[in-house]
This record gives sequence, C-alpha cells and structure tokens, in this order.
Amino acid sequence: MSAPTASLDVVFWDIDDTMFTTTAFARRARERAIAAMIERGLKATPEVVFAELAAVVEEFGSNDDRHYDRLLKRLPAEATAGTNPDLLVTAGVIAYHETKWEELRLAPGAARLLADLNAAGVRLGVISAGLTRKQMEKILRLGMDRYVEPQLILITDQVGVAKSNPLLYRMAVELAGVPAERTMHVGDHPQKDADGAKRAGMQVAWHRGTGKYSQIQPELEPDHIIDSLEELRPIFIERYGLALPPR
Repeated sequence: MSAPTASLDVVFWDIDDTMFTTTAFARRARERAIAAMIERGLKATPEVVFAELAAVVEEFGSNDDRHYDRLLKRLPAEATAGTNPDLLVTAGVIAYHETKWEELRLAPGAARLLADLNAAGVRLGVISAGLTRKQMEKILRLGMDRYVEPQLILITDQVGVAKSNPLLYRMAVELAGVPAERTMHVGDHPQKDADGAKRAGMQVAWHRGTGKYSQIQPELEPDHIIDSLEELRPIFIERYGLALPPR
C-alpha cells in the first residue's frame, strides 16, 4: 500500500442522490400517490397522471407543496367529476409520506462508513440544498443525526446561500475551523456539489452514481469519482491514511 498523500479532518455529505437514491424514491412515492387517488375516484390512467405530475414538478420545483392540487387543476374536468378534489389530494399526500416512512434508508454500507469515520476521529457534516424542515427530516429519518455534528449541518434555505455559490462551502470550512484542503465534500451534482466545493478549496468526491445529474460532467476535476459510497472506504484508507476497518 502506498503512503497517504493528503490529510482529512472533516467530511461533509450531500443528501439527495448521495446518501440515498432520491430520484428512484420520488418516482415510487409519486406512483403510489397516483394509485391512491385513482383508487378514490380519479378518472385517468396512471401513465397520463404521472406525465402531468412530472410536468408540474418540473415547472414548480420539487419543493412546491401544492403539486397534487396543481395536478388536478390541469387534468380534464371529467377526471375529477363526482369526486372531492381535496380528498384526492390528501390521499395522494398520505401515500407519498407512507412511502417515505417505509423506504427512506441510507445507501448500502453508508451507516457503517459513517460510524467507522466517527470512530476514527473524523468529524462529519451535511451540506444540502432544499427547505430546512424537509432536509432535516431526511437527516433524522436516515439516522444521519447519530453521526454528524449539529453545527456542521448547512441547509441552503436555513443559511440563505445556494449551492451554486462557493460561499456556502467556504462557510462550511469556516464552521469546521480547519484548512479547506483538510475537508471533503461528497455529492452528486457535478456543478453545485463538485465544482462548488472545489472552488472553495475542499477535497471533492463526486458521487456520479445513477442520479439525474450522472451524465453531466463537472467543469473542474474532482479529486475522486465514485459510483457508490462503498468506494470511498479504500480511498479514505489509502489516500488519507484513515484508520478504518476493511469492508
């Protein structure tokens, strides 16, 4: 084994499509929501409803809280004839959240990796885009709160800085109180995660994976390109000399 070539004190983690497969989860949850609405009287095929819902999410963003209300308004009038639209919306919301409770789990090997990093004395944080309560809920449901330092959780809505701004990553480094080159950010977005952290001087592990940004390339060269979190363990051991147990 070659000698370590860098040091690492703090690792920050993106959440969506990094710690769990958000894109695949969201599709399953929306499919279940649509099935629940059709079961309660919505008159349309799942394929038609899903396509319209996808358009709503694209137009209004994933953090909009009226996706299903907007969806029903866009469907032909006969689709909701004889129903109570608010009942349909509520059925959809319940089905979506039931899927969240049942399926929101860390990616394979992630919990063990976080625990082993803690045991090795590496500090952990989160840098995530989205609404504060929504992202905090994910941190809690995934169990990441057991491993990360609360003061090293940066949610874009909470701190008022977008992931497209390298200032967010410089804020994270300042909060950690260590040199930028001794920190790492792990995330899936090629520009907002990889390039943003790189411009702030951090080590970068681009989680290319299979998420919706996997086919886009970063502008700057990441330090590491991974397709699963499990690939980080040998990197941490060999490149950074961390005392982690093997897989």
